[in-house]
Amino acid sequence: MLVIRMLSPFIGQMCHSPSCSCWPSVLPARFLGLSPRQIPSDAGFHSVPFSEKDHPRVLITGGLGQLGVGLANFLRKRFGKHNVILSDIRKPPNPIFQSGPFIYSDILDYKNLREVVVNNRITWLFHYSALLSAVGETNVSLARAVNITGLHNVLDVAAEHNLRLFVPSTIGAFGPTSPRNPTPDLCIQRPRTIYGVSKVHAELMGEYYYYRYGLDFRCLRYPGIISANSQPGGGTTDYAIQIFHDATKKGKFECNLKPGTRLPMMYIDDCLRATLEVMEAPADCLSLRTYNISAMSFTPEELAQELLKHVPEFQMTYKVDSVRQAIADSWPMNFDDSNARKDWGWKHDFDLPELVTTMMNSHGSEARVAQAN
Repeated sequence: MLVIRMLSPFIGQMCHSPSCSCWPSVLPARFLGLSPRQIPSDAGFHSVPFSEKDHPRVLITGGLGQLGVGLANFLRKRFGKHNVILSDIRKPPNPIFQSGPFIYSDILDYKNLREVVVNNRITWLFHYSALLSAVGETNVSLARAVNITGLHNVLDVAAEHNLRLFVPSTIGAFGPTSPRNPTPDLCIQRPRTIYGVSKVHAELMGEYYYYRYGLDFRCLRYPGIISANSQPGGGTTDYAIQIFHDATKKGKFECNLKPGTRLPMMYIDDCLRATLEVMEAPADCLSLRTYNISAMSFTPEELAQELLKHVPEFQMTYKVDSVRQAIADSWPMNFDDSNARKDWGWKHDFDLPELVTTMMNSHGSEARVAQAN
């Protein structure tokens, strides 16, 4: 049975004695007695600088998902193999287990999560544990537990141990009443999926912990992320991953979105680089806690046209999934990421032709190896 911990009201009273210099107790009750250090209510931003010889110690939760493995490989090249720990509640495949440190960590188990952070001297935490949009709608209670209760545990541990915390958000954090073309960083957000609601909750809670406790919280709203090394994971934008698998193996693809459904997309290399760049950005460069990032925006029809340049016999048919289509129709068509470009120099490398060429080269190589075997 899942036990959901509720944050107790803030407890403790301010000492009114003129000679008393103590701070009020402002942390949730769960913090009290766990650490001798109390974070004051007006604590300033605290970021920990790292020299070349003093790399961060990184934990990635939900590490076996679409982005976790790629991020681990990317960060290990930068910070060293043993400074980046993947974690999940599933058994990792042998290649992943052998590629670097992996440990079991359940974000719904606060004590376990705290032990992992303490025992491994973690300083940066990337929180990727989440149920995606379409999957979340089929199991709302589980999505609520993982995406919201798990987030609360991560926020509390990060605040207690002064971690630099990254939580990804999504185009799904917007809804049908948000401006869609383009969608700015700050506008009305009324998503209609549990995934989107949980991500808005994460954005606001992270910003609250930043202002309330000085938590070094950083967040990017990802568009649809496309990777040759990933299998579709239940997201509404995952048609743009599956299409490459089917194009190289079958020469055809049945799309579950309408031909003209325009959504923001990004190749994984750009996504991982943006994630590291925002984490390494100096604190005084960041005017926001949560930023849009984008690289391109296309429709299934436009993607198919680009694919035809590589697979002339490719055929696209459509069988619209009403649930996914309704989700996509409520999401941004284009992201305005001008603040990310201005504040910390974000710049994408991959546009649609470059994306398709890269994906086809990768899948073409896999197909040739499979045929040889």
